[in-house]
Amino acid sequence: MKSWKSAIWAVMLSVMLPLGLLYWHTSLLTCLLLGIWVVAIVAFSFIWSQRHYERELRIQENTLQQAAIRTLNHHRHDWMNDLQILYGYIQLGKPNKSVECVERIKERIALDSHIAKLGIPSLVFYIQSFRTNRSSLELEVQVEEGLQLEDKLNPEAGDELTSVIMQTIRAYQYNGLAPQGETRKLRLGFFQDGGDILISFEGEGEHGNPELLKGQIYNIVQGKIMKAEQFKPSRAYVELRLPLEM
Repeated sequence: MKSWKSAIWAVMLSVMLPLGLLYWHTSLLTCLLLGIWVVAIVAFSFIWSQRHYERELRIQENTLQQAAIRTLNHHRHDWMNDLQILYGYIQLGKPNKSVECVERIKERIALDSHIAKLGIPSLVFYIQSFRTNRSSLELEVQVEEGLQLEDKLNPEAGDELTSVIMQTIRAYQYNGLAPQGETRKLRLGFFQDGGDILISFEGEGEHGNPELLKGQIYNIVQGKIMKAEQFKPSRAYVELRLPLEM
């Protein structure tokens, strides 16, 4: 980034040369030289900026692709483990255990389906990728059956909701540290309450300074389309209320 800005400034400052010639000796030739120089600088700056933007875009796309690959690999690994366990129970002739395993698989499929049906691509991708990443915070998600947000929020409101949820989870993640080798849990819930959507956050374990966490969350939602309410410091619990049909 610094090298790119330095190059642009160097090119812009280079116009001082024809300006100096024009000041020293004003003529048709020096005016023409200045005009050609300025056009060349503008063209160069445009091409350079476009290439820089395309390079940054490729980096972002590669980052998203890597995150998607990690998420898919994690799900594939989980499915293989479940199938191996189920196959083992079948071989051992344990129908009750087999049924329990199938029920767990069905619950996971239902949860993935409910998350996907939220309908906001950035939010769905963030939740699924966070659940597959190894961190000190384990995310448990609950989505009310049938809840869909895609047709209730415009794209700008959907992006704002994703940003608020990401920042709130990050506040829980870094507000307090789990003992070495242990993880803390954060329950994230999506529910409909009349004409509003409630997004709940409930932390388990040590979450640092409750007042600091409260202040961070209120700062996150300040000026946004949602508001924080029902903060319970003893449980590290907060709800965000989002009006529908934004």
